[in-house]
Amino acid sequence: MTGKKSVCVFCGASNNIPKKFLDIGAAFGQILAQKNITLVYGGGDCGVMGAVANSTMKHGGHVTGVFPVSLRNIENEHQSLSEIIIVDTMHERKMGMFERSDAFIVFPGGFGTMDEMFEILTWKQLKLHHKPVVIFNYEHYWDPLINLMGNIVDTGFAQPETAGYYAVVDRVEAILEVLNF
Repeated sequence: MTGKKSVCVFCGASNNIPKKFLDIGAAFGQILAQKNITLVYGGGDCGVMGAVANSTMKHGGHVTGVFPVSLRNIENEHQSLSEIIIVDTMHERKMGMFERSDAFIVFPGGFGTMDEMFEILTWKQLKLHHKPVVIFNYEHYWDPLINLMGNIVDTGFAQPETAGYYAVVDRVEAILEVLNF
């Protein structure tokens, strides 16, 4: 791949999680900065989202956040990003992140993270894009979801080729290796 790349990271915004999730997010942010890869994410300042963004910037990287005003009563947008794009809705947020990204990384997170991942995978299934998707299965966090996705294919609710729409890795260093970035 040529030119400056950007990756969108879907991840949790909760601070009420084990520190190891924040630490692995920070480790990935450092890797992005060192590889001169732009981070695109949801623009929040908390949880794994904040850890990845803060670490990327701390190590000299570029961070673009896409933050919907509708979330302001729930969480805050990051005030120190390289670039912040304020949108009205969650749908505009996902579209803004999609348009600015060459690939998608799914870190541990909650319902919002799964929503973002499933929308990107559905768009891929509908042939709306061909961008890579990597599920970071840190310490087996996503095992139940990966098993469910396998069951969806096995029972015929999705075609067998959909299993190839994403890669699963369990080491942070493997994320960019899979992408050839």
